[in-house]
Amino acid sequence: MSWWPWARRAPRLNERRWVVLDVEASGLDASRDRLLAIAALALQVPEEGRPSIDLSDSFEVVLRQPQTAVDRSNILLHGIGVGAQRAGMDPRDALTAFAGWVGESPLIAFHSAFDETMIRRALQANKVPALPNPWVDLAQVAEVTRQDVLAKSLDEWLQAFGITVAVRHQAAADTLATAELLLQLWPSIRTQRAAAGFKGLVELAAQRRWLQRS
Repeated sequence: MSWWPWARRAPRLNERRWVVLDVEASGLDASRDRLLAIAALALQVPEEGRPSIDLSDSFEVVLRQPQTAVDRSNILLHGIGVGAQRAGMDPRDALTAFAGWVGESPLIAFHSAFDETMIRRALQANKVPALPNPWVDLAQVAEVTRQDVLAKSLDEWLQAFGITVAVRHQAAADTLATAELLLQLWPSIRTQRAAAGFKGLVELAAQRRWLQRS
C-alpha cells in the first residue's frame, strides 16, 4: 500500500505550485460554525532552490450569509462586518471558483484541520464536489523542523521569526504570514528532507503526529 494518505483517490499533483490558505468562520467550532471567507496564495516551487510567494496568483472571497445567520457578536473575532457578509458571493459560486483556482495544487495551512473541516463542510452543504487535494499542517512541520523554538500558536511562531502581520485574524494577512513562515522554515526543511518537495512536508508532519502518539 502506498504511504500517501490520499492514495486511494490518487489525484494529480502540481508539485511546482503550492497553495497556502486561511479561512474565517463564524466561530471556533469547526463542526458547527459557518465558513465566512477564504483567502489563499500560491507559492511557486522550483525543482531546486527556495519557493517564492506569487502575489499575482491569489484568491480571496467572502461567502454571502443569510440575513438571519449574521451574528454581530463575533464580528470582532473575524473582522467581517454585517454588510460584507450580506454582500458576499453566492456560496456555491464562491466554492466552485475556489476549487477551480486551486486546481491540482496541494494545500497548506497552519492548524490545517480547522480550515480543511470548514471547507469540506461548506462544499458538502452547497453540493460542490469535495477537493481531492492533499493537505499538510504547517504547525506540525514547524514543530518537527525547529524543535529549538518554543512556540505553539501562529502568533508565537511569527514572533520567533520576526514576521509582522498587517491585520491579525484577517484571512488574507494571515495567509501571507503563513507563507512567509514556510519560507523561513525552508532551510530546516531542506536539511531534514533532502528532496523537500511536498512529499517531504507530508513526511515531516507525519513525524509530529507519530511523536504525539508515542
